[in-house]
Amino acid sequence: MPLWLKIVTGILAVALAGALAFAGFWFLRLQNNISKAPLNAGGGGSEVPDDAKGRLQILILGSDTRDGKNSKYGAAEDSTGYGNSDVMMLMDISEDNKRVSVISFPRDLLVDIPECRDPGSGRTFPARSGVMINEAMAEAGIGCAVDTVNEITGLEVDHFMMADFNAVKELSNAVGGVEVCISDAVYDPDSRLRLPAGTSSVQGEMALAFLRTRHAFADGGDLGRIKAQQGFLSSLTRKIKDEGTLSDPPRMLKIADVVTQNLTVDEGLASVPTLLTIGTRLKDIDVSKVAFVAVPTRPAESDPNRLEIAEPAGSQLFAAMRKDVDLTDPSAPATPSPGATPKPTAPKPTTPPASPYDKSLQPVAVANGTGEPGRAQEIVEAVIAAGFTQASQYEAPAVEQSVVYYGPDFADVAPDVAKIFGIPAAQILPADGVYGVQVYLGTDFPSGVKYGGVALPKDIVNQTAKDSTCQQANPALIVQE
Repeated sequence: MPLWLKIVTGILAVALAGALAFAGFWFLRLQNNISKAPLNAGGGGSEVPDDAKGRLQILILGSDTRDGKNSKYGAAEDSTGYGNSDVMMLMDISEDNKRVSVISFPRDLLVDIPECRDPGSGRTFPARSGVMINEAMAEAGIGCAVDTVNEITGLEVDHFMMADFNAVKELSNAVGGVEVCISDAVYDPDSRLRLPAGTSSVQGEMALAFLRTRHAFADGGDLGRIKAQQGFLSSLTRKIKDEGTLSDPPRMLKIADVVTQNLTVDEGLASVPTLLTIGTRLKDIDVSKVAFVAVPTRPAESDPNRLEIAEPAGSQLFAAMRKDVDLTDPSAPATPSPGATPKPTAPKPTTPPASPYDKSLQPVAVANGTGEPGRAQEIVEAVIAAGFTQASQYEAPAVEQSVVYYGPDFADVAPDVAKIFGIPAAQILPADGVYGVQVYLGTDFPSGVKYGGVALPKDIVNQTAKDSTCQQANPALIVQE
């Protein structure tokens, strides 16, 4: 072998050995950093998800534990057992990796917590009603928080990630600070947040104070705090995307090192390759499709200082999520299931067929059996807009299923009325006691004008990661600069 070839071969061998050693060092370091806990606490469990593809839901928790590095933020008795979830967000990644929804649950939200078993002690805790959601993991561990979210939403959480106070400080330092905005200069003596009016870059202790403060924003409640957290995460997302962090291995290693040192995950997520797989899925998502949402709430009847899920808005949100609806564009079709064959679409006629009757002369009544007062008005307006101007409405006893009834001589009119709302043919029935056509609304049609569709509360999305928002300061904590 020529001397030059021996030299080149030797250099390549040393370089390869060095690269392997470097990769092995980082793999072991990151793997040893990770702490893990069971995904569920109620004896159940979902199928093992395919983290590389398919829809993925990850519950993100912020613990208020005062153990170890967190002892400076209070005494151990300030957080009992496993600690309360100071932050609770459900991250929902679509199957096609084109959108992410992040749903925030206020920690003051009163919910029902299912029976949970502590995997450490083996002790079983009975189900409880009307309990603050942040207490779900305090006794039986993180899996109980997962089970609680599953029960509330009707979804099946695939993974969880729980970080403590120190993780926020270290992450904000690793990215070189996160830009936040506030309307006025503010000082909160409890969290020690002190910021001038306008935009500031926060990291370390100040980043943690921004996320922890209970009083600095809006009216000093938890909902203002949630909007500030969402604004912080939006800014962090834009920074990571703009700087190409997810495609920069050295920077990713630095961030992964500080995050994994302060992270607890479920067993299915407790490997470096899995975490990298999820990071890879997120790197190309358009920031305008990263939607931040808060669960719709209202003051609780049992305690005005607490919150409860506002209905029907809460059920509408969870139904939309179960159907995998794009919350930034509810009219867009949901992500198709794997292997699904698109249905062929019929060509649209150039001119609509002439009606065999005069729509303006057909009597159409809307009976509101939804249990929601005033619900019929929206349906009547749709009937009139379709040309059936002889429309009326009235309140009726509640029924479960919506039906279009028709009287003698109106069999040809009823299908056209039902078509306005997408009510299926099986729910178009004759009725001797009906004159004309009657649209009897049931509890299965609580909102909107499309039967079986997904109705969402207006402005359900607080912001997307594309939006730069400025938090409104709590007037009680505004200071003169």
